[in-house]
Amino acid sequence: MYIELFRKVLFVSIVISSITCSFIQKTKGNFKTNKFLILYSFIINMLISILFCISFTNLSIIYGIWVGFFSFIGSDTFFKILEGKLNSYSDIRSRTNA
Repeated sequence: MYIELFRKVLFVSIVISSITCSFIQKTKGNFKTNKFLILYSFIINMLISILFCISFTNLSIIYGIWVGFFSFIGSDTFFKILEGKLNSYSDIRSRTNA
């Protein structure tokens, strides 16, 4: 029973991690310094995780907090793996128009 719940939390964390990683990469340009970027990332992960768990799963708010924590830890690793491999929309458009 607990193993299945843990698998579900980890699965939702992976989904949330990819969503928040993309969102944070798009919005981090609004900061003048990287001083608050970790705190910003943590808050965004928690908010999106709790809202996602309440809206689309049967996980409670407590498990949503765990999902946010796991996705916060995982999004950094996810970003490091994909760093330099993702293209922005403007890069893709400039290549197709050239």
